[in-house]
Amino acid sequence: MEALIWIGVTALIIALPLWLPRWRLKRALAHPLPAGALDILGRNVPIYARMPAELQAHLQRLVAQFLYQKRFIGCDGLEVDDEMRLTIAGQACLLLLNRHTKVYPELHTILVYPSEFLVERSEVGPGGVITETEDGLLGESWGDGRVILAWDHVQRGAADWSDGSNVVLHEFAHQLDSESGAPNGAPFLGDAANYHSWAAVLSRDYANLRYDAIYRQPSVLDHYGASNPAEFFAVATETFFEKPHQMAERHGALYGELQKYYRVDPRAWLAPPEPQRDPRDYAEHR
Repeated sequence: MEALIWIGVTALIIALPLWLPRWRLKRALAHPLPAGALDILGRNVPIYARMPAELQAHLQRLVAQFLYQKRFIGCDGLEVDDEMRLTIAGQACLLLLNRHTKVYPELHTILVYPSEFLVERSEVGPGGVITETEDGLLGESWGDGRVILAWDHVQRGAADWSDGSNVVLHEFAHQLDSESGAPNGAPFLGDAANYHSWAAVLSRDYANLRYDAIYRQPSVLDHYGASNPAEFFAVATETFFEKPHQMAERHGALYGELQKYYRVDPRAWLAPPEPQRDPRDYAEHR
């Protein structure tokens, strides 16, 4: 009898470290977000109010888990408050709607600066000469479980959801990209067959954007996406959520690939832009 008791106690001790975190998470998610939190989501995630109720509820659960599992640290004297946490979590979790995935499992810390921050880099030049430089950045996603954001640009992204520029969407797209290994513009897509169409479409549109950037041609995609495939995926993600109608019209196949991956259609949440008249039309009526 004593042997059986000891076996049971030993099994409990072994299982406790695995069971306790899940129990704590379940307990944390049992309580809905307070009304004040929903007001912040409504203000700073502009498409939230236009989502169907079931997607709003899903986003709330994702945000609650994000806030429970991730640590926020203010930098350069910035004191992180609930509005900052909820705004960043709300925008980041848009990328997880309707998807069977954990909430950024490799991410543990979000560093928030008041504005542009400096990052030191080492550049190897001709002859192996190493030069130390400093780059001013608005956001960065690191492979060690950290994302860095400039709060004033997070606010700017929340204030204008039509310019195709959003530092939170951009950096958290990098986090998703990294889940398949090195960030290379191909996040984890599940079935191997999905990579064939993904590679064909994104490679073609990436090459086209590089052409547009070189020859300074206008594009619905920011030219920064021509830097490399990882930046192309992040820029395409920003455009997908903020300029869905324009992207679907001009990059239909790319929009289709992102729609399959993100499993939402942001066109349902945003009104199409006003058609722009050709300046020659005005001349004909003068």
